[in-house]
Amino acid sequence: MIGLAIAAVVALYAIILYNGLVKARQVKEEAWSGIDVQLKRRADLIPNLIETVKGYAKHERETFEQVVELRNRAQAVPAGDIQGRAVAEGLLGQALGKLVALAEAYPDLKASQNFSELQASLQEVEDELQMSRRYYNGAARDLNVKVESFPSSLLASVFSFAKAPYFEIDNPADRAVPTVKF
Repeated sequence: MIGLAIAAVVALYAIILYNGLVKARQVKEEAWSGIDVQLKRRADLIPNLIETVKGYAKHERETFEQVVELRNRAQAVPAGDIQGRAVAEGLLGQALGKLVALAEAYPDLKASQNFSELQASLQEVEDELQMSRRYYNGAARDLNVKVESFPSSLLASVFSFAKAPYFEIDNPADRAVPTVKF
């Protein structure tokens, strides 16, 4: 009788641990979805930003082509490749900084209402991206703690729960936010 009660308590505890692992994995997936949405919003803004700048800076073709190529490369990264996406998005962020910085050389562009609105939208998306990255990394941390902590690590290995990678930017220069002065 006591043995049966102990077995029931152990089974109940195992179920609670398993459900905690499932919940942590789902929160991590939801958090990644939030990053993905913001990256899509940013990618959608880029063509409008380029077209606006192109109208004023016709001879800056190399910068435009670089931004378009990096945008396409970032969108081509497979959905589950978080590290690859982080690298690609870091490079795209640098190129976008160069594109926005072009406005310094073109006073008419700086005064353009369309450019100002696009730049404000881009800043809003960048702020949302930063918040989404923090949320994702917190969710990844919570999952990783459960995957590595005893006794949930026993269930994690049995049911193939894996640690989640953090969404980090590898190049310290990519961490710097480009400054744009008007």
